[in-house]
Amino acid sequence: MTVENRAALNGMSRLLAWGLALWMVLSLAGCGSGGEIGSMKVTPWESELYSEQEVQSAIDTAADYFKKEFSGCTLTEITYAGDEESEKEAQYALKNGADEVIVLVSSFTVDESGGDGSLNPNSTYRNFQWILIRKNGGSWQHFDHGY
Repeated sequence: MTVENRAALNGMSRLLAWGLALWMVLSLAGCGSGGEIGSMKVTPWESELYSEQEVQSAIDTAADYFKKEFSGCTLTEITYAGDEESEKEAQYALKNGADEVIVLVSSFTVDESGGDGSLNPNSTYRNFQWILIRKNGGSWQHFDHGY
């Protein structure tokens, strides 16, 4: 092999290596990008336990968690589950050093990827619960989610 051929082969190899590296970076950029909430509908609710601001703060906390952890999913609707439902889940607060619990329910769609693999691809989840807790009127913290 001549010096010129070897130089051309090395140049092509470097170009191929850079192209492969760029492809890997771009393909990984979409992984773990989180869920979508752009057109999420917030359904009205009534509560004697929590103010509108407190419930909205809980919704924001759940939506932030969804954006980070539900890749390949789109949150379509969310609301407060109601005072009775939140009171039924009070044991979560007590078991975890908090004094308040709030329960939200949502609907979301899953794309063909199945989210992180634990969800059914191309499906819709309805009445999906979000359980959040807080202590002394502080910020809501995501505690649990699911059915």
